[in-house]
This record gives sequence, C-alpha cells and structure tokens, in this order.
Amino acid sequence: METVNMHKAKTELSRLVERASKGEPFVIARAGHPLVRVVAIDAPASSAKQRIGFLKGEFRVPDDFDSMDHEAIQELFEGQP
Repeated sequence: METVNMHKAKTELSRLVERASKGEPFVIARAGHPLVRVVAIDAPASSAKQRIGFLKGEFRVPDDFDSMDHEAIQELFEGQP
C-alpha cells in the first residue's frame, strides 16, 4: 500500500482518489506518521440509474403541450393586437 505525504495528497488528490476507487488504497502521512487510509467504499455503481423513471405514472404531459397557451404567450411577447 502506497504512503503519500500530506502535500502530495493535496496536489494529486484527483489521481489518488481515482486509483483508490479502482482498488488501490493508500495512506496519507504527516511528518512520516500515517494518519488515514483511503479506500474505495462499497457503493452501488448503478445508483444514478435507479433515479430514471422514479416519477413514472405520477403526472401526465398533455398531448398539446407544445402548443398550450400559444396565443397568451404570443400576446405577452408581442403585446396587445
């Protein structure tokens, strides 16, 4: 397991975290004394995919959505005829 000093951890954090997320944990040390171990967590990789469709069936978009209140909107932009 690699040990990095605090300064290197700050300057290369993105790279180190990327490596840890791929299964390469590392230790952050200050003045040669280990402080923390950084390891990947066991989080579900598909958590973002679970949100797709979470409101399915909760509301309905009208068929005429693209033309709803067309006259009122046009009037707001162009003023009274």
